[in-house]
Amino acid sequence: MKRYDAIKKIVETIDDEFIISNIGFPSRELFGIKDRKNTFYMSGSMGMATPIGLGLSLALEEKEDNRKVIVIDGDGSLLMNFGELVTVYAQNPSNLIIALIDNEAYGSTGSQETYSSKINLSNIAESIGFNEVYYLDAKNSTDCIDMQEYLDKKGPVFLHIKVNPGNSDAPIIDLSPSKIKNRFMKQIMDK
Repeated sequence: MKRYDAIKKIVETIDDEFIISNIGFPSRELFGIKDRKNTFYMSGSMGMATPIGLGLSLALEEKEDNRKVIVIDGDGSLLMNFGELVTVYAQNPSNLIIALIDNEAYGSTGSQETYSSKINLSNIAESIGFNEVYYLDAKNSTDCIDMQEYLDKKGPVFLHIKVNPGNSDAPIIDLSPSKIKNRFMKQIMDK
């Protein structure tokens, strides 16, 4: 299975959770699968999906909003901003789930190989101190991805989802960055 299949499986059972999606093809694929006002599509800041998700999760906790934040991130993005895992662990948000889709490639820039083919990102999350770390091998099937199983866990949760490289024929997101931001912020404020 590829990233598209994992994203589709992630979103099929969620409800009012917020999603922050990694740049490029992951956001385009998510948009094509299921556009939601509760989704923030990154448009050009590689390595920043998880930090944005962290900020949102902390803000929600502060206002006692119990909705979960799911970050759909990638191995290339995580490797670009590795300090984000240490920061997430130190801040310890209970409502954050990082769904790291690891295809061992920079999918949006030509599928160049990442170093995740040589290291195990789950082991790194565990060594930092994450208590909720799960390795899901979705190379042959996405049946192992059941988001309902992780929504009840006290975060931060690190889901390391291993998939095969490759992009789908995903549509271009036909929303301006301002529209994406404004409709997303309205969802946060409306509760």
